[in-house]
Amino acid sequence: MDKKCIANRLKELRGVRTQEEVAEATGITISAISMYECAQRVPRDEIKKKLSDYYDETIQAIFFD
Repeated sequence: MDKKCIANRLKELRGVRTQEEVAEATGITISAISMYECAQRVPRDEIKKKLSDYYDETIQAIFFD
């Protein structure tokens, strides 16, 4: 999956929550979440795990399908 697809999937999963809410709940900085959602970066494996736990989705479903 390319960066744009991952970015779109993360934005879709976030829904009506703010980036700040996700950042506080996961311990990821707001700027990092923004970069992932703007397709500027792909999260490292430990961040993928935090996001998958938070959104209750598998890493596979978010980052590779």
